[in-house]
Amino acid sequence: MKVTERLNKAKSPLFSLEILPPLKGKGIQSIYEGIDPLVPYGPSFINVTYHREEFVYKKREQGYLEKISIKKRPGTVGICAAIVNRYKIDAVPHIICGGFTKEETENALIDLNFLGIDNILALRGDPIKTEPTFIPEEGGHAYAVDLVEQVVGLNQGIYMDEDLQNANPTNFCIGVAGYPEKHFEAPNMKTDLKHLKQKIASGADYIVTQLFYDTEKFKSFVNLCRAEGINVPIIPGLKPISNKGQVLSLPKFFHIDLPDDLVDAIDKCKNDEAVKQVGIEWAIQQSKDLLDFGAPCIHYYTMGKSLAVKEVVKAVY
Repeated sequence: MKVTERLNKAKSPLFSLEILPPLKGKGIQSIYEGIDPLVPYGPSFINVTYHREEFVYKKREQGYLEKISIKKRPGTVGICAAIVNRYKIDAVPHIICGGFTKEETENALIDLNFLGIDNILALRGDPIKTEPTFIPEEGGHAYAVDLVEQVVGLNQGIYMDEDLQNANPTNFCIGVAGYPEKHFEAPNMKTDLKHLKQKIASGADYIVTQLFYDTEKFKSFVNLCRAEGINVPIIPGLKPISNKGQVLSLPKFFHIDLPDDLVDAIDKCKNDEAVKQVGIEWAIQQSKDLLDFGAPCIHYYTMGKSLAVKEVVKAVY
């Protein structure tokens, strides 16, 4: 079922999950172990991230270095199929611009369509670690809005091969990302909202936000979106903090601020177990506040660790 259909039919607020594929060489059991504890609480859909290639340099004979492309976390499409088969829960694969040509994107979408997966999250994706800024694949998309337009075209039966006659259309529900504290590359929130509005105007159906810890910033973001005429569902994204190191790493990697009260509470913790409890309690309160505000669903970033999220959903749902 499409995400938007679930939202429209829901008689009470929903929650969803986001998981990472395992590192190459690892089994899928780790995925099941992360999902199993949360299944009794009824997640409505599960997002599966996509990770593009990285480049490493390996020393060869005669001392020269060879540049090698590797994918450390493959398997997004297969994991989505496994989730649907095992749990009968809708899977939402991430589809990114980086590392894909338009034809490769089309073929990936065809595979998903054949599997009966009718939801995707369309993202530009991050630059690879060896590049200072995002560089699109030759023959690929530079922006998420272009990716949205390609998916919408497939939904209308428009394929890259112009000679195709009476091609079967796909039927994807398209999610896109939103940033309550703006995307770090945007000069200001006004510009960021302009780009978000373009994605919605191009055919995106709903928004899932970057993780955040200041609920007021999400509320302000929603109000700004509505004022700009962005009226699709906006799903807030949360992640319980689990250790002191995340006080530094989360702002660095996700370009977000942590509220003073949260940082002060974590500073007083004597160990990571105490930090984990603070993180759970903060996420519980955030969840309740967001549902009171009218959030139709809360999206929990599990990062492969579901026990903290289990404590949150058990207290909220």
